[in-house]
Amino acid sequence: MRLIATGLLVFMAVTFVVTRSLQSLHPAWGFVRAFSEAAMVGGLADWFAVTALFRHPLALPIPHTAIIPRNKDRIGDQLATFLRDYFLIPSVVARRMARIDVAAAAGRWLANPQGSGGRLARGTSRLAVEILQELDQERLGGMVRAMLVSRVRETELSPMIGRALSAAVAEDRHLPVLDSLIGWGRDALRSNEDLIRAMVHDRAGSILRWTGLDETLANKLIDGIDKLIGDIAENREHPLRLKAEEGLARLAYDLQHAPEMRDKVERLKIELLENSAMQNWINGLWEQARAAMLRMARDPQALLSGKFGEALQQLGHTLERDPKLGRTINRFVRRAVVGAAADYGDTIVRLVSETVRGWDTRTITERLENAVGKDLQFIRVNGTLVGGLVGVLIHAVDVLL
Repeated sequence: MRLIATGLLVFMAVTFVVTRSLQSLHPAWGFVRAFSEAAMVGGLADWFAVTALFRHPLALPIPHTAIIPRNKDRIGDQLATFLRDYFLIPSVVARRMARIDVAAAAGRWLANPQGSGGRLARGTSRLAVEILQELDQERLGGMVRAMLVSRVRETELSPMIGRALSAAVAEDRHLPVLDSLIGWGRDALRSNEDLIRAMVHDRAGSILRWTGLDETLANKLIDGIDKLIGDIAENREHPLRLKAEEGLARLAYDLQHAPEMRDKVERLKIELLENSAMQNWINGLWEQARAAMLRMARDPQALLSGKFGEALQQLGHTLERDPKLGRTINRFVRRAVVGAAADYGDTIVRLVSETVRGWDTRTITERLENAVGKDLQFIRVNGTLVGGLVGVLIHAVDVLL
């Protein structure tokens, strides 16, 4: 369009030069000359106006030119203010959201994710992959790790562990763990019989070793411990078993109410968080989560064809058939969006303003010019043609008078 507009202006200039020498041959050439002369003036004027929006015409620092680059910061502030005053007002957002049936749209897609040729699924997949790949992984991973560590630091674990342990003891959910520990103790005893015999032999007197009683003593000791463990495993009312359960209940109480125990758990938590092995483990969690998200994003069909996909389809059918649930979800979404507009509207406005301020003048000039470029060149074409018509009209009035 720029070439067309410039070519039209050059054509008018050439026509003007040619028709000057032909005007005396016939009065009609006067109208052509008047058209080309006025068209040339109109085209030049509009070229100057269009160019002055984005840069200095002919690189000359003419006042009131390069309007957009000079007012870049003010444009950003005005755009941000426009967003704040007309779009991010909670009442406006609430009205807009009231017209949108999010639950029905989500239900239709979940019930038939392959609809429309699966374009939505593929588009969402490509977008998710691009976002995950383009984001600064080191920075994003650091943010995730910092958020996770911060949340764990702020959470007092001792009461949570105490309540969980207390509930487990009350509902006998600790018994399988206790039985496993008892079984582990019996296995450990049997696998270390030779070690026990060696210890008894080394600590026995020379008389016991000479008479072979050390071996008898070791066997008696091993058999006695094995029988004790067996009795604990078989008898739920064994005194040692009851003592262990009493100790678990006491531990659950101390975790919730004893300041010393709570301080001890907090110190242990901090030591674990600051341990390099734990930090490496947390780093690995983020990398594993990111890799899993990338796998799912790259192959959405596999995800939707499994059990998870069946659950999503069932959820979609439920959303389509249950208007009460749909109203509840729409109300929740509407409140969430309105709340986000109220809580983060100023942040969004500030982000827009600071982003525009951060652009260099060349960037904003190219983006705006590319966005409205064709229309700007049409202005030049229209200015050339309208100028020519006005020139013909003026010439006709001059001839008639």
